[in-house]
Amino acid sequence: MKVNTDLHLHSKYSMASSRRMELPTIAREASKKGMELIGTADCTHPKWLEEIKRVSVSDEEIRIDEIYFIPTTEIEDRNRVHHLLILPSVSKAEELAERIAPFGNLEADGRPSVRLNGTELAEIAKDVGALIGPCHAFTPWTALYGYHDSLKSCYGDMTDYISFLELGLSADSDYADRIQDLHRLTFLSNSDAHSPYTNKLAREFTQFDVPELTFDGLKKAILREQGYKATLNVGFFPEEGKYNRSACIKCFTQYPLSEAVENKWRCPVCGGVIKKGVFDRVNELADFKEPKHPEYRPPYLHLIPLAEIIQMALGHASVQTKGVQTAWNKLIERFGNEVKALIYSEPEDLKVVGDDRIVNAILAFRKGNVIIHPGGGGQYGWLELPENLKNEEIRQTGQLSFADLEEINPTKASKPEKNRAKNLRKKNPAKPKKKSQVIKNRIIRNRMMQARVHFSIFKKQVRE
Repeated sequence: MKVNTDLHLHSKYSMASSRRMELPTIAREASKKGMELIGTADCTHPKWLEEIKRVSVSDEEIRIDEIYFIPTTEIEDRNRVHHLLILPSVSKAEELAERIAPFGNLEADGRPSVRLNGTELAEIAKDVGALIGPCHAFTPWTALYGYHDSLKSCYGDMTDYISFLELGLSADSDYADRIQDLHRLTFLSNSDAHSPYTNKLAREFTQFDVPELTFDGLKKAILREQGYKATLNVGFFPEEGKYNRSACIKCFTQYPLSEAVENKWRCPVCGGVIKKGVFDRVNELADFKEPKHPEYRPPYLHLIPLAEIIQMALGHASVQTKGVQTAWNKLIERFGNEVKALIYSEPEDLKVVGDDRIVNAILAFRKGNVIIHPGGGGQYGWLELPENLKNEEIRQTGQLSFADLEEINPTKASKPEKNRAKNLRKKNPAKPKKKSQVIKNRIIRNRMMQARVHFSIFKKQVRE
């Protein structure tokens, strides 16, 4: 069966998290977004673990209505690298908490910091039967490649036990698959949400083919056992991430790597620190000039939340305005959830929203025209529609269909079909090519890049 999953988020007990991040709210909002399996997050926090227990059907099943939860937590090691752990059961979450409690204050934060390194954490994860991998691996702060140049440097003798890598908002499969060391890993796309808002929860997610909605079913997919696997990564354009480009963390002026080095990583505009971006970091680490995807790597669908498309179409300042929320709710009521509305809906059916600007914006994204303003230095990138596409009627064009995704399934595809998958990737490169000049003044203007949106229009869902 195909399931949409968001395995990394945070509870109300994590720093900078909304008080609304409670299990019933998460379940309700995840259902609206089209998710079926959600990480509990923060499962070593004593109070949150008690709340998890209260909604548990059994030690191994946590469910609210139609949403299944699986115990997960993010842990910061002594080198400030963040790791995601996925656990088999509530009792194993308790065991994990007992193992790491001597090395940190579990009550202080839902995302605990512990006096252990990556190798030691991986050893504990293996002992309790958990899966482990680096969170938002390319982020310059608190991430694997912020402090290490390889998996081995972080995880030592436990490197072979690492089974996945979370891409994070500033990277996609094209970025990561330029690094040979990562080819064997399953790539996860997760939201890292700290609030249940429509543009935060499940803003990135991974679709898996699993035998069942359990830890064992998910484990088989992550380890690619018995033909189960990840079938689709859905997430931001990498340029939208707030650390994609090298930029000043104070005024957000962006710099080419050579210029940042020349200025000794100090901003000549304001004197702030220039933080190396994911784009430049990947270029340093890369073994290949272009990504080389293993045959089992699923397509990556670049997508932004429906609420943000509506906000863009209406020209509103926030996704929380009455106009945006009214339109979003109309589409959710009509189609059942955001995934169906944004990806599976027919153009004529979208007119239920009652505003052609919104319909045109959704169809413009499907057609593939969008302007990207890259993020950097801690400031998120942002998107906009070209002026000529905001109001004109957008015709549907032939793009990668759901049937195509099924054909490039590595467990089912013949050799010609596998070759076709490679050709599809070549025809639809994820990263934009065009760069504009960095303007250095106090009114910061981000470099603009024209990109083709890899937006798939699925005529039907295939569910087993």
